[in-house]
Amino acid sequence: MFTGIVEEIGTVAELNPSDSTGGTSLTIHLPPTSTLLSDAHLGDSIAINGVCLTVTSFHHPSNPSPNSTEKESSSEAVPSFTVGIAPETLRLTNLGSLTTLSRVNLERAVRADTRMGGHFVQGHVDTTATILSRTPDGNAITFRFAPTASLSSGEGEQGGEGGKGNKGREILRYVVYKGFIALDGASLTVTKVDDEEGWWEVMLIAYTQERIVTAAKEVGETVNVEVDMTAKYVEKSLRGYLEGLKGGAGEEGGLLKKVLEGVKGGN
Repeated sequence: MFTGIVEEIGTVAELNPSDSTGGTSLTIHLPPTSTLLSDAHLGDSIAINGVCLTVTSFHHPSNPSPNSTEKESSSEAVPSFTVGIAPETLRLTNLGSLTTLSRVNLERAVRADTRMGGHFVQGHVDTTATILSRTPDGNAITFRFAPTASLSSGEGEQGGEGGKGNKGREILRYVVYKGFIALDGASLTVTKVDDEEGWWEVMLIAYTQERIVTAAKEVGETVNVEVDMTAKYVEKSLRGYLEGLKGGAGEEGGLLKKVLEGVKGGN
């Protein structure tokens, strides 16, 4: 679980499509002053651009050995960690498009004493969205996004290249005005949403622009999207309730009929 408050920005050192395990791994370099790994353990969860991933190895800065080369000494001085990426994650997120020196948002999993400055973020990306526009507004910037699948596959269709962003426009039902949304792992507030046109907007203040990678992205680039999970739970609960009222599958007469029978039986 995460809060959507980005702690640091890291840099991609390597995206290896075939590591020693036969899978894909991603290695991130951190700033020399980074504290992200100060209490790190193997198996910890770190969100990279909003994707919850497991740390498989990490390196703390150390004094170079006497026999190390200049290149090795330089590498040893940089904090870094490596995570494994599952095929499903590559299909649903934009991590596969990262290249060497790409910058990424980073956040460690919350602790019991963590302040909830953003909102509950699971690190389970729903889809990707494409930047349609970026408009300055004073010292702020308004970004407009649309689900990537809706642009590549047509309105209302699921799919998209390689299954990426296969939620399509259906994800918009969880995006509400002044509601939470996590973009590349950053907790942001929706400032405008248009269900018919299929887009939403967020505004980045100057402070946020300096602390998340989204601010540097241009029109046509993508972000990972995780909608507020509360909306999903509410939808599922209401669907079950309404199906019961209508006499849903497996219920003769439905919930409403049972309630009425109970009332009559008590008279």
